Amino acid sequence: MKNKIKIANAGGFWGDDLNALKRQLEYGDLDYISIDYLAEITMSILQKQKSRNSKLGYVTDFIDQIDDVAELLKEKSVKLLVNAGGINPLQCGREVINILNKKNIKLKVAIVEGDNITDELDNMYPNSADFRNLETGADFENIKDKIQSANIYLGVLPLLKALENDADIIIAGRVTDTSITMAPMIYEFGWKLNDWDKLAAGLVAGHVIECGAQSTGGNYTDWHKIENWENFAYPIVEVFPDGTFYSTKHENTGGLVNIDTMREQILYEMGDPAFYISPDVVVDFSTIQLEEVEKNRVKVFGIKGAPSTKTFKVSMAYEDGYKAVSSIIISGGNAIEKAKVFENLFWKRLNIDFVKSNTEFVGFNSCHQNLVQQNTSNEVLLRFSVYDYDKAKISEFGKSVAPVILSGPQGVAVTSGRPRPQTVMTYWPALIPKDIISSNVKILDNSGNITESFEIGSLTGFEQDIDFKKSKKQESTTLNSNIEFDFAKEKTHKLKFVDMCIARSGDKGDTANIGLIARNNTVYQFIKEYISADFIKNMFSDFCKGKVIRFELDNLLALNFLLEESLDGGGTKSLMIDAQGKTYAAALLNQTIDVPKNVYESLVN
Repeated sequence: MKNKIKIANAGGFWGDDLNALKRQLEYGDLDYISIDYLAEITMSILQKQKSRNSKLGYVTDFIDQIDDVAELLKEKSVKLLVNAGGINPLQCGREVINILNKKNIKLKVAIVEGDNITDELDNMYPNSADFRNLETGADFENIKDKIQSANIYLGVLPLLKALENDADIIIAGRVTDTSITMAPMIYEFGWKLNDWDKLAAGLVAGHVIECGAQSTGGNYTDWHKIENWENFAYPIVEVFPDGTFYSTKHENTGGLVNIDTMREQILYEMGDPAFYISPDVVVDFSTIQLEEVEKNRVKVFGIKGAPSTKTFKVSMAYEDGYKAVSSIIISGGNAIEKAKVFENLFWKRLNIDFVKSNTEFVGFNSCHQNLVQQNTSNEVLLRFSVYDYDKAKISEFGKSVAPVILSGPQGVAVTSGRPRPQTVMTYWPALIPKDIISSNVKILDNSGNITESFEIGSLTGFEQDIDFKKSKKQESTTLNSNIEFDFAKEKTHKLKFVDMCIARSGDKGDTANIGLIARNNTVYQFIKEYISADFIKNMFSDFCKGKVIRFELDNLLALNFLLEESLDGGGTKSLMIDAQGKTYAAALLNQTIDVPKNVYESLVN
């Protein structure tokens, strides 16, 4: 058994830096590299590709990366785990082998299948699984005939089997983002599948690095502290047998790793921190302990886990109408006033009722609406968008934008051609019992033929139901824009949130999360008492149509807010320019509030 392994990440989404993999291999020694390519909606895109061409359905960029680094993988004996297989892991594996053969490089390739249940839904529903929407509770019956893709988030079990068979490159379809980092730890250290605290540590390590450069200074609140943007680092975790790990990066690379970059990434896309659920373990993020031991090196320890669940999460996508987006640029004096004239004349001339329509003033308030501080702008990108089930209505919208530029105020230019209707794919999360699912691992030879195949059951024998009663949360109850603090009679100072906190926001379906992290304990005690769920609900009332839920993480001096129904349906269904709530943290940090004297002094002394 090794006494330490080093696992790097070289990408957090399909479209990330294609050179990151080569840099990770060139700049230092590693044992493993994981790359996460897949988002929920990506699966339906890959499914459509495969339906048109049976040899597609995987992440083609990955093949280019292998062509670029095959020699380095062999030379440095680094194993690679990816979910680039998408809908077609077998073809992806064969394309990798073609590259290796051309270079006369021998590396063992394994693929993982079993996550794609699109063709099995009729056999499973309703007798084995009801596929009720995990977020809304909606009935699957209403959309079952529109499903385009359905993929299970598999865990570590098939990845472990591939490692046990000495695979050098493991290509999976839909597995959890964290499992491709966890599997090497379990394999190398011989962790048992009910060693919950160690598995929890492995999951947190995977969560820290799964989004690529976000844990090495990307999207960091204190971005001005970054000294080298050009050669930006991707993350590395050094893991020990007891589950303790260190988050770091290669020397002589850009970016930054400190407690704050770590806290921001840990809070990213967070739900209930006491119940971070994966198919392998349930983790209590309120137990994570951080210690900055030296520059660009943070120790992570103390993490607690609980038994895994009896179900897998299923990510589905279904056809759900059409949308289109178009825009014009408006410049010069009185740009906002002119933009509002165009807004009014456009919708009145079009005179069509859509299921949803939206107007945004990009450059003025499209991302933050009533939270903006400015009153003027020299130029505005006026963005129109519509959604409907009637494709003809969407087409009529596309014809109507350009004509307004010659019959409205001056200083206007068209920024795009006539938009065409786009099919909307809506995300549908559900659960399925583990005991009806199996995956398989296939080993490929140098000709791309399957030499060995292993069927993997999904149950470890340790699965349990989850009791959510211990979760502490606060929910918004009212809209009241005149919220007052009870320290108002004391001597106060005005501060922006960014002076007191760092923050990061993300999305899960139609819910956005904002992780608000205090710069010191005095600030934390202040925000814990006064920045309530109601406070955030009122601040984000333009966006948030549902309730706000607040969770406390004393260990990270942080509050996590979930803003339900705040992304206009989320994903591709949303008409918002920021359909994933990525800018919500920046909006909050830019707001000014009164704070008591002790909070102010804790920051300036």
